[in-house]
Amino acid sequence: MISVDGLAVAFGGTTLFKDISFVINDKDRIALMGKNGAGKSTLLKIIAGAQAPTRGRVAAPKDAVISYLPQHLMTDNDRTVFEETAQAFAHIHRMQARIDELNHEMATRTDYESESYYQLIEEVSALSEKFYSIEETNYEAEVEKILLGLGFEREEFQRPTSELSGGWRMRIELAKLLLQKPDLILLDEPTNHLDIESIQWLEEFLTNSAKAVMVISHDRAFVDNITTRTIEVTMGRIYDYKVNYSKYLELRKERREQQQKAYDEQQKMIAETEEFIERFKGTYSKTLQVQSRVKMLEKLELVEVDEEDTSALRLKFPPAPRSGNFPVIVDGVSKSYDDKLIFKDASLSIERGEKVAFVGRNGEGKSTLVKAIMNQIDFEGKLSLGHNTMIGYFAQNEASLLDEENSVYQTIDDVAKGDIRTKIKDILGAFMFGGDSWTKKVRVLSGGERTRLAMIKLLLEPVNLLILDEPTNHLDLRTKDILKSALQDFDGTLILVSHDRDFLSGLVSKVYEFGHKQVKEHLGDIHDFLEKKKMENLREIERR
Repeated sequence: MISVDGLAVAFGGTTLFKDISFVINDKDRIALMGKNGAGKSTLLKIIAGAQAPTRGRVAAPKDAVISYLPQHLMTDNDRTVFEETAQAFAHIHRMQARIDELNHEMATRTDYESESYYQLIEEVSALSEKFYSIEETNYEAEVEKILLGLGFEREEFQRPTSELSGGWRMRIELAKLLLQKPDLILLDEPTNHLDIESIQWLEEFLTNSAKAVMVISHDRAFVDNITTRTIEVTMGRIYDYKVNYSKYLELRKERREQQQKAYDEQQKMIAETEEFIERFKGTYSKTLQVQSRVKMLEKLELVEVDEEDTSALRLKFPPAPRSGNFPVIVDGVSKSYDDKLIFKDASLSIERGEKVAFVGRNGEGKSTLVKAIMNQIDFEGKLSLGHNTMIGYFAQNEASLLDEENSVYQTIDDVAKGDIRTKIKDILGAFMFGGDSWTKKVRVLSGGERTRLAMIKLLLEPVNLLILDEPTNHLDLRTKDILKSALQDFDGTLILVSHDRDFLSGLVSKVYEFGHKQVKEHLGDIHDFLEKKKMENLREIERR
């Protein structure tokens, strides 16, 4: 059991938390929720010991292991994927070395009656007991199982980590964390760099194999599937619900309605009391009553209504100019990089107005086919775009491609043409960039703000084929819902590369699966696809 006692965080005259307390029990599955800036990540860091609170403390048993992701990404690039992951067991090897060292010392000493010799015996006994309880672990098998689950192929185990992207390095850090079997796992947006299959494997692992878990995530399906408790951070305090995220939303709505009712009733009472005081404050016969009411108001504890994030993205795609009947036709397309085949003989046709999803493990060719459609890479086979097809493309790394030295306003002003330039401020306002943020440099923006800014660029010209590659990374749940609604209303054709099952649900009517060097068509939405593939977990996939 880990307890958070009287936690307070204040900086720069701002109070983030004030006197919050709660207990994390064994097997708790906690979703940490709250609007951006509420302090969720700060709370996670404090529990992890990575940041100190202003007041209060986190108490845990002496031998409790608390693991936190993200931690610092590894800097030693000399190791292979397998070697780096196996570093999760480095503490066991150090334990064995220490036992050998102590045994050698005991064998060479003769002061058997001394205090220090007794201390040696106690230390070697305690270490040996701990070591032999875990000695039977098959480290290599454990490493292999975790790496496969998180999307690595066996042939990648010996790849130098220096060749990996930040996303794949993050997977290794996650693998090391899970292998340590900590008493409490703290995860901050763990699904951002995972594909659907890896997310499902992680869900199963956290549900069946982990001890206590606390997670911050904008992936609604992931949060609902793994958590049984929701802690909301708002206005410097917390509300603790013993339910998952979806049920929490219902209870939070009820709570706000009750708060609002109590607030309205109290305000009415205050107004009536103040009116009485004002009317009778000079009346001798009412002096005692007036004084009593003044004192009552002074002692009154005011009802507060929890803040609600009323900022709202107003997102609507421009009407799509009419394209040909088939904006995209792919016929026998293959792509290799050097000797590595990505996919072979891919064939598909997308009709005007269709909304389709590209899904599959990372590295199976989803973004590669998108680049082929965009004519950004060479390929074998035939690929044609329909008459009057106008593409709007949002790359996976679109937000990172923005010029960091430009201001928010300048970023949009540089790409706006014609009459739209007169409406830049209105457009920025619709995307929650108020007047005070127009002058901000891109480099100081959060991931979500950068994504919103990159999305504006997409809307400046009318298109009839939208291609979005992981557009929901770094977006909060509210903004994702708004984007999803806008895409549902979009009257053009949509290709969506995403691992977010909740986002895809009700949005796409066809799924293209990338895997084993092939591209397969599945009619129906994402839930039909998952049911068809029986992808409840990766073990089922491995058995087929």
